Amino acid sequence: MNNNNQEIYLKKEVLERIVRAFFSHDFKESARLIPFDMRPKGAEVLCRCCIYKERAVLKDCVIAGLGFAIEDDCETVDLSKYVERSLERGRPEDNPLTVIEAACKGCVPSRIYVTNLCQGCVANLCRKACKFGAIDIIGGKSVIDGSKCKNCKMCIEVCPYNAIVKIAVPCEDSCPVDAIKKNVKGTAQIDYKICIYCGKCIMSCPFGAVHEKSQIIDVLKNIVSCKKVIALIAPSIVGQFPGNVYQLKSAIIKAGFSNAYEVAQGADTAAVNEAKEFEKKMESSGSIMTTSCCASYNQFIKKHLPEIGTFVSDTKTPLYYIAGKVKAKHNDALTVFIGPCIAKKNEVLENSNIDYVINYEELAALFNAKDIKVQDCKEEKFDIESSRQGRGFCITGGVVAAVSKVLETKDLAKLYIINGLNKEAIRQLKRIVKDQKCAEGNLIEVMGCEGGCIGGNATVCIPKVSIKAVKALSEQSKDITEK
Repeated sequence: MNNNNQEIYLKKEVLERIVRAFFSHDFKESARLIPFDMRPKGAEVLCRCCIYKERAVLKDCVIAGLGFAIEDDCETVDLSKYVERSLERGRPEDNPLTVIEAACKGCVPSRIYVTNLCQGCVANLCRKACKFGAIDIIGGKSVIDGSKCKNCKMCIEVCPYNAIVKIAVPCEDSCPVDAIKKNVKGTAQIDYKICIYCGKCIMSCPFGAVHEKSQIIDVLKNIVSCKKVIALIAPSIVGQFPGNVYQLKSAIIKAGFSNAYEVAQGADTAAVNEAKEFEKKMESSGSIMTTSCCASYNQFIKKHLPEIGTFVSDTKTPLYYIAGKVKAKHNDALTVFIGPCIAKKNEVLENSNIDYVINYEELAALFNAKDIKVQDCKEEKFDIESSRQGRGFCITGGVVAAVSKVLETKDLAKLYIINGLNKEAIRQLKRIVKDQKCAEGNLIEVMGCEGGCIGGNATVCIPKVSIKAVKALSEQSKDITEK
């Protein structure tokens, strides 16, 4: 399993218990008892200070699983009230992230720190290496002035005793745009005005303090009310569950969905449109074009680097195209995107053709709660088979490979890949804007997650296993030019 640790297991167990509670004879009471069922009287508590703190955290996990912001929670409000609100809700809440204050450790500030291992050596290599004058020798020991330190880590590299360390705050360090900081209480707080919904804070926090607000109840209540609910499954779903993609379609229908379509079909459309656009840009003396299929990257452009917009493809995402086709064919249906990350929830807010989003963790919870084993389901083919390139969109390099495959001028594109949005990648993108060109290539793929969509925050399979499965399916598929 991806992120194979206790915190992930807890989150998955909460989601599964919520789904089981939904299908029980008394949803409200079953949901209310989840924290007590998971931590009954006398249960061993391994990480928190006491069983009551553990139950408080689990209650907040259930609130997020029901689709609500924990920041708005009143401790005296019973979980059964949240169940009522989830059933009455017309649409999911905005801002898909929420922070469990009770779970947040309130980590010490991130900084470069001189430990007691410092020997006060005569060489003073750390002081000499610092270009900002942040290190002094006081009482025979090195001392860092935090107001001058730029976190360049040169002192760490030169210290012969490894006495200087970087004290890391996982959620803050992982955020490429510094959208998560400590509030006045010392716990994590997300600035949604600059957040790009990359999900890195969810993956990095070892206390499970950052959660995604689930839409699983919104989906289930429409399914049980006998509405036509159609699943749109992302290419990265291949390999996430035992069994093949055709068995997975059958399992999704068995879980209550009316039908399932591959978003890879939309990737085929996106590749063709992006190739045409790239050729036009290059013909009109354009220097570069970046891809536009990653929702997190699109949020980054919008909030942090709008100047790069002239170089970004105007082509819509694969989800945009397949959702439009499905809604045109089934205008009475509700569409649910099933994907690997949180970023798509913001994209969906801007697209009326997509009603809800759930991730692979939530789909796994649904399968487990209904005792559906994908590998035991019969195979069910898709109405239209996606191409080899469309199915490979989810792996690093897959997007530019698909676009270059359908270019009329085969040697026109010089491919370059920015593998995941991190601070170094952002500096690289800013250099591209400044120089108005990229020496490494003219067709640039930018994905928010390292490895591509198979590295999303809500995947349930380690990337190397997922990559192998995606490539195996792709090899069985036709080329996009043969469709």
